[in-house]
Amino acid sequence: MRRSILSSVALLGLLSACAKQTVASWPESAKKWFDRASYAYAHGDLEDAQNSADQALVALPAESKVRLLGARVALAGLDFRRALELTAGLESAEAAAIRGRAHWYLGEVDLAAEQLELAILDPDTKDPWAEQVAELARQGRGRRPFEVSGALLAVTEMPRVGTTSMVVPIELNGEPTLALIATDMAEAVIDTRQAGSGAWVSVRFGYRLEVSDIPAIGRDLSGLSKQIGAPVKMLIGVNLLRQLRATIDFSGSQFVVRSFEPPPPPEGTMVVPIFYRGGAMVLPGAFGMEQGAPHSSLLLNTSMTFPVALDEGGWKKAGQDPKTFPAVPGQAGIMHGMVPLLRLGAFEIPNIPGVFGPKVEELEKALDVDLDGFAGSGLFATFRLTFADGGRSLYIEDLPAEVIEARMRTAEALRQAAQQRRSMPDLRLEQPGLLEGEGGGPAQPAKAGDKSPPPPIPAGSGASGGGAPSGGGAPSGGNAPRGKSGGAKAP
Repeated sequence: MRRSILSSVALLGLLSACAKQTVASWPESAKKWFDRASYAYAHGDLEDAQNSADQALVALPAESKVRLLGARVALAGLDFRRALELTAGLESAEAAAIRGRAHWYLGEVDLAAEQLELAILDPDTKDPWAEQVAELARQGRGRRPFEVSGALLAVTEMPRVGTTSMVVPIELNGEPTLALIATDMAEAVIDTRQAGSGAWVSVRFGYRLEVSDIPAIGRDLSGLSKQIGAPVKMLIGVNLLRQLRATIDFSGSQFVVRSFEPPPPPEGTMVVPIFYRGGAMVLPGAFGMEQGAPHSSLLLNTSMTFPVALDEGGWKKAGQDPKTFPAVPGQAGIMHGMVPLLRLGAFEIPNIPGVFGPKVEELEKALDVDLDGFAGSGLFATFRLTFADGGRSLYIEDLPAEVIEARMRTAEALRQAAQQRRSMPDLRLEQPGLLEGEGGGPAQPAKAGDKSPPPPIPAGSGASGGGAPSGGGAPSGGNAPRGKSGGAKAP
């Protein structure tokens, strides 16, 4: 017995020594680059994460931890071939999951099915997205996703449903219906009255442009339809939205889809989104106009109609103490405040109403990143958004000066109400959901029967405080200029 115990102790000592030797075998500079890449990735600085990961790979090209981090960074930047290259030969479930996502977003359905099935066979892996998409991939073997036919461009009028919910008329498998733009979902979702039973569908926009072989997860959307007062049969998630090269112009009531790459708009700014795990769309920015202003990292969640929802850390970055905020009537545990300034690209957006209370940490845990909160349709309803280069570029165009001035007046009224600790009118906040497959579903829209629109919110370019006049009709050449704009020009 004593000999057995001594043998066990000796074995443990040997394993400990080997572990220390492995850690010590990392050059100090490589460890620093790895840690820097990990921090930058988790906090939304994709450019620094890419550069730092590359430096770590130069020092330790065969180290699996370094290769996996580099692959995660590549996936977030939609560099799918790079993610496949870095995970080649790695046999872990995480490596298989990364390869499965890369193949899926490249449209390589058969290879995606194989890798995702390997990932979900691991008993330690809990990845609902992989399980649902693996089933779709098995059904779609041999298909080529997102085949476009018909016109080069289609313009669809977006109806108003009493909030800033972004509803789009479509034809789903030949039947006219409505879809909701839901950027908190990684994939498209169709109403099946039965959770989990997805399908490959065809969608036509504006009776002109058709996208066939769209993979869609199945879900019961009847409750969603009842709550927004519109018969929604489909959710347009991030993957589909990128493929459509879409322009969302809520103020102009237009949704534009294209079969060609849109040119940069004449007036606007460009933001480079981060797509954590290939589907969670996060917009980098800053809480201030100074060069050293605190960095912001907000998940674009158009299912939430409030402008922004920040966690405690996000509010503190914005220079606010959420413990002093008054409550939002009718919203248990939700308090409201004001973000003094948010910078996205070259645009400086002042006085944005926001809330404290939604559980940001649930999504942070699922994605293993540090977010400041959510940016909802209430913020982006005041801009025109255009997705380009497969989603790698998001062009933001400003609104007319008179619209911005109206929102500034509203912001001042809200600021005065907050200072006097008066009750704030119900601004129709919905609790944000999580990305499909990351532990949740879309946010729940407004209650049925309540058609009162939310108050306007402020927006504008800090350069001039002005914007371009609203342009109606179909965009010319893929983007209709609104006229003279005070915003910064797109790069």
